[in-house]
Amino acid sequence: MMTSRRNFLATAGAFGAMGAFGPSLWAAMKYDRDAILEQFRTYAADTDARVKAGIEANRKAPFRFVFKDANGKLLENVHVKVTQKTHDFKYGADLFMLDEIIDSKEKNEAYKERFAETFNMATLPFYWKDLEPEEGKTRYAKNSPKIYRRPPPDLCVEWCEKNGIEPKAHCLNYHSQAPDWARGDIHKEKYLLEKRFRELSERYAKKIPMWEVTNETFWGNANNKGRSLYHQPDFVEWSFKLAEEYFPANHLIINEWSPVWRDAWAHRDRAGYYMQIERAMLKGARIDAIGMQFHMFFDADSTLHNTRSYYNPQCLFDAMDTYAALGKPLQVTEITIPAFSNDPGDEEVQAEILHELYRIWFSHPAMEAIIYWNLPDGYAWGSEPGDMSSGENRYYGGLCRFDMTPKPALNAVKDLFGKEWRTNFERDVSGQYIFRGFKGTYELEATSSGKTVKKEFRINPTFPNTVEVTI
Repeated sequence: MMTSRRNFLATAGAFGAMGAFGPSLWAAMKYDRDAILEQFRTYAADTDARVKAGIEANRKAPFRFVFKDANGKLLENVHVKVTQKTHDFKYGADLFMLDEIIDSKEKNEAYKERFAETFNMATLPFYWKDLEPEEGKTRYAKNSPKIYRRPPPDLCVEWCEKNGIEPKAHCLNYHSQAPDWARGDIHKEKYLLEKRFRELSERYAKKIPMWEVTNETFWGNANNKGRSLYHQPDFVEWSFKLAEEYFPANHLIINEWSPVWRDAWAHRDRAGYYMQIERAMLKGARIDAIGMQFHMFFDADSTLHNTRSYYNPQCLFDAMDTYAALGKPLQVTEITIPAFSNDPGDEEVQAEILHELYRIWFSHPAMEAIIYWNLPDGYAWGSEPGDMSSGENRYYGGLCRFDMTPKPALNAVKDLFGKEWRTNFERDVSGQYIFRGFKGTYELEATSSGKTVKKEFRINPTFPNTVEVTI
């Protein structure tokens, strides 16, 4: 699947460490991808049976057709064609670059095309300081002034509705993203936050099912100067109780930074994030889902050491099992798997790791969503577009290149949800026919004696698992 390290180093020497490929290639030279893959594959082999069994048991369900003629008699010979239309499981990415590539209409259209053909969920930016940079001057409308990587919510919601993609909001009370004018004493902050929750509820609660309520309150950003409310012991509980008041019918999610995976593996129910959630729930917070980021923001030369637990399926299962004990579904809310360059070998390594991680997460019964972060390279946080030497751009963690051509990682995701994890077949059956299919919506086309009927159905344990078809 990948070029050999010997060939890669020969290529590096031919071009010069700081030559045609620039500093990114120099970083890749220190990226021992052979060792990464050897370690990853060794770990994965130990849990492959659990992954396969988990996918079969947790993502599929039985379904039965009963084919009859107009008199109620079972038909002897029926040709059936079953086509899966949608997945119940959510898989997506952030939608932060929707119509944001101002210098290229073609790349904008390619971004939308890649997104729509790959995902069924999109995370929308609701960062307070960018959505309301001046008090009372909100950027909800489509024609709002542009802020990089912050397309207006109305634009995002409209595009999602048009393309059959479920929107998800990120997030209601992200403490480090409050505007300066909203910082002050506790009473002021609570008053302004309630106003924000109320406005967002009135405008979007019926259009956006899922809302992240808090983000990175345990392991996250420490930029909280002047935030009185954040330093209160009931910050999480207060935020979720307010969210429940204004979003009573929505799915409310807590979200946290990537080390929660390592902590849960090491400490299980004594991990800080676990105890934070447990305490909030015991104090009355309605938390509907638990978000866990997965950004592998490690330098190339330290990746082998730093990902020993993150790329170990047993550690990942330990973390998921730990948080599943809280009785809530899990989401992998933000994912970055670095490639470190556009070298074909590095891109293949990124794709293989991503493929296996998705299989592991998808197999767990508590997991309900997997969301990647940054569809294209070169448009990530912390740097100018196309500057691959700074910010999050330097990881080359996108699923597409800067020119929006697909990387092997994008094809890996598309193949999983579009081929490997889809139930499509065509065959001849008699009378009653039972099969197992991935949970989602389907179309049946059944033909007997020259007559054809079409019927939509759904495979999910909460729905009837038998359909009678009269031909």
